[in-house]
Amino acid sequence: MELLSVNVGRPRPVPYTDQAEGVTGIDKRPVTGPVRVSAPGPKGTGGSGLAGDAVCDLRHHGGDDQAVYAFAREDLDHWEGELGRPLANGCFGENITTGGLDVSGALIGERWRIGPTVVLEVTSGRIPCRTFQGHLGERGWVKRFTRKGATGAYLRVIEPGEIRAGDPVEIVHRPGHGVTAAMEFRATTTERELLPRLLAAADALHPETLAAARKYVAARAR
Repeated sequence: MELLSVNVGRPRPVPYTDQAEGVTGIDKRPVTGPVRVSAPGPKGTGGSGLAGDAVCDLRHHGGDDQAVYAFAREDLDHWEGELGRPLANGCFGENITTGGLDVSGALIGERWRIGPTVVLEVTSGRIPCRTFQGHLGERGWVKRFTRKGATGAYLRVIEPGEIRAGDPVEIVHRPGHGVTAAMEFRATTTERELLPRLLAAADALHPETLAAARKYVAARAR
């Protein structure tokens, strides 16, 4: 398992976002050399966990529980075949592109060591949005991505440090609850009946997902 690229984006104006200034950092490109990774702070004020990477819409992106977004090169390869065009590392807005790792199948609370010092923890899948669709230029992309369900994974920073392309990725902790990023994604989008099952992941879940699961269960207990 390997880190194939580290990808960062700079703010640029686009016509397909509802961010207040009309800018997005979704267009992420691979960089050479080491990149510092650290917890950015609470959602709403903290942006990306990667130094030099822009998160422009702090309402929905960034913060400690969405500090890093990972996507598997194998899933990009699948979409290359589906869409009939090349897809570069970073083009899905991911901060890290991995090889040999089932990112969507990663368990909530699973921890990865990347390189000698950085440890990240899986918190949730990625919900596709209008900006993602506009960036790719594919009509119906939100529904298509949702149907596929290979969502990638958001991660929080447990141990900060530096990462670079070529670093090994090692799974250093794997919980026993069976709640994957893909399951969390389905539960929060198309299969809300799965929400009670997410509670097995407890506080490792993204706080917004944990609150939604608890609310769902409480409403059906009345």
